[in-house]
Amino acid sequence: MTITKKIVAGKIAAYLHRRISLAELVAWAENAMMDGRFEESQASRIATVVARLGVADVRAFGLAWEDCEKLLRQLGYAAKINIVAA
Repeated sequence: MTITKKIVAGKIAAYLHRRISLAELVAWAENAMMDGRFEESQASRIATVVARLGVADVRAFGLAWEDCEKLLRQLGYAAKINIVAA
């Protein structure tokens, strides 16, 4: 499977929406780095973002909201927050 910017942005969004855990995001990123093929035209950019996601479970790196915003910007996306009544 070819990993595109859209797929990576979708994984970050799933994490931010709490549909996947940090551990699941990190595992996906680690597998993508080992086994994935990156979209050729954006391979370097995508690989940089995926590599960063792969170390997000290391205390020194973590994954804060600001990190997610920055990674999404590197992929050409922007994060947006919606506040709704629960």
